[in-house]
Amino acid sequence: MPKRVVKYWKKTPTWFRNKYSITLLVFFAYMLFFDQSNVVALLQINQELRELEDNKEYYKEQIETTQKDLTDLLTNNNNLERYAREKYLMKKENEDIFVIVDPIKK
Repeated sequence: MPKRVVKYWKKTPTWFRNKYSITLLVFFAYMLFFDQSNVVALLQINQELRELEDNKEYYKEQIETTQKDLTDLLTNNNNLERYAREKYLMKKENEDIFVIVDPIKK
């Protein structure tokens, strides 16, 4: 070995020169950066999990409002008629519907 390498090797602490400690350091480096479940991947998975939990709450609220609307529609015929007119532009036989679109909104 070159003299510089030997000089630096002798300056390193003895616990670091141990083959087991070197093996452990290589193992931890591999686990932190190169393994399938490395630190970066775990952080990304945790962030995705938080986003999915937020979406879950949003969809639960949407389900509750939709179920409430459904019960309103099934219990009252006036609400059913109003909903059909607003959402699906349905009409009675002798009436005309005019849809006014705001030109500013797109």
